[in-house]
Amino acid sequence: MKILGIETSCDETAAAVCIDGEIISTKLSSQEIHNKFGGVIPELASREHEKVINLIVHKVIEESNISLNSLDGIAVTQGPGLSGALITGCSFSKGLALGLGIPIIGINHLEAHIFANFLADPSLSFPFVCLLVSGGHTQIWNIINFGSYELLGETRDDAAGEAFDKGARILGLGYPGGPEIEKLAKNGDYKSINFPRALLEKNNLEFSFSGLKTSLLYYVDKNKNAKTENIAASYQYAIIDVLVQKLKLAVDITGSKTCVIAGGVAANKFLRRHVEKVISNKKIVFPDLSYCTDNAAMIAFLGEKYLKKGKKSNFNFSILPNMRIA
Repeated sequence: MKILGIETSCDETAAAVCIDGEIISTKLSSQEIHNKFGGVIPELASREHEKVINLIVHKVIEESNISLNSLDGIAVTQGPGLSGALITGCSFSKGLALGLGIPIIGINHLEAHIFANFLADPSLSFPFVCLLVSGGHTQIWNIINFGSYELLGETRDDAAGEAFDKGARILGLGYPGGPEIEKLAKNGDYKSINFPRALLEKNNLEFSFSGLKTSLLYYVDKNKNAKTENIAASYQYAIIDVLVQKLKLAVDITGSKTCVIAGGVAANKFLRRHVEKVISNKKIVFPDLSYCTDNAAMIAFLGEKYLKKGKKSNFNFSILPNMRIA
């Protein structure tokens, strides 16, 4: 089965071709126009998607050595994401699918992040616990089987990626904040400042990062001469330590033998090392770095799974900016 995947949920325009469970080609165009604003401007994101989506799709088809007419279906991100960005991707995909006379399936971007781990480790099997951590979401899921998911806990306010972005702004760093803080933290002492860690009570699988951000702001205001490297390292550690402690608790509660990390923050190397240190007695799966951030490979891969089961979307399906995993 030949599936074209299209992703335009935020500021990455991406396309990929999946053939019988294997990613044959994947292309991505990152929107650098937002860097000077310190965050994504929705209207600009939509315009940038419109400029490049046709080119990206044709490049990935050409690289796959197939023709558009040979496609069996199209998978596209339906949500969550920015409304205008989602509309661009879905409208393009609907038009292409109608023209080719093939089915289309709207994909949950978050669910696709989870299934990107099957691309990293084809031997991965159900059940497993997943820490889904990105710019907009921080959740822990018990993945029981395909289509059967139990939400164990999530953030009450800021997502971890959002905390990184806001922390980077406080420290005068660039966007996106996660990689900027990680880069600066390499030369810092992560134990030099004891930033607060919220909701670490026994059996609590929820998160809260808004207080940590406020604590960072107060610390920077009161300690003008403190080493920025130490601040960045300690702030990063406070975020990651909570993520890993909660993941370990979830693994212990469920009795799962496997845990996976999904989403953009999964690219953080300190997170990877800390997970392997704290949860050393379990199988841990990380997606490839290219599959951590928004990409179309995961959309095409999950789309093929659904289409093979006979599931497809009507052509009048709506975008769902606040889409949640069922």
